[in-house]
Amino acid sequence: MRCQQCDKQAMFHITELETGEVREVHLCEDHARNYLNQSEGASQPSESAGPLGVAQTAEELSELDQKVCEMCGITFFEFRNQGRLGCPHDYVQFEQELEPLIANIHGAVEHTGRRPQRPADSELPESTESLTQVIGLRKGIREAVEQEDYERAGALRDQINKVLDNWHAEQQTADGTDSAQPSESPSNS
Repeated sequence: MRCQQCDKQAMFHITELETGEVREVHLCEDHARNYLNQSEGASQPSESAGPLGVAQTAEELSELDQKVCEMCGITFFEFRNQGRLGCPHDYVQFEQELEPLIANIHGAVEHTGRRPQRPADSELPESTESLTQVIGLRKGIREAVEQEDYERAGALRDQINKVLDNWHAEQQTADGTDSAQPSESPSNS
């Protein structure tokens, strides 16, 4: 995102509440310093509070950018630049940072829209844990291949296949299909 005052990269994203109205400001470091100095000057006459507040913000932002998801390896800095998370576990890993962002974008942190229709007695699938486990195992395979530990990579591949087979079996059971029936895949004739 670009600074609202110039074409530099916006490093500071400031949300202000004024008379019940939300106002967002996206600024580069130079313009943020000026903006915060003006804000501090208007609310407090002390000159020493302005630059220290900006330095603390930059330091806190730098520290936050170093947080890493242990499953997929994405950093919060990468998320801020790309606007995409790496895996479902990121919502847990970066929960404190994402909640205000989600609330700001959607107006709430709980889903309020329509949901798929399911029978009343069925539960929501718990596939997120399986998916997160597979993502972690795939990361392990990449690391094993980089270290040329192909036996470990093969064992991890087998674990992934086992998790995916269990997940597909659960899906077929939930869909009401019989797992003993052959799947509709093209035959090699």
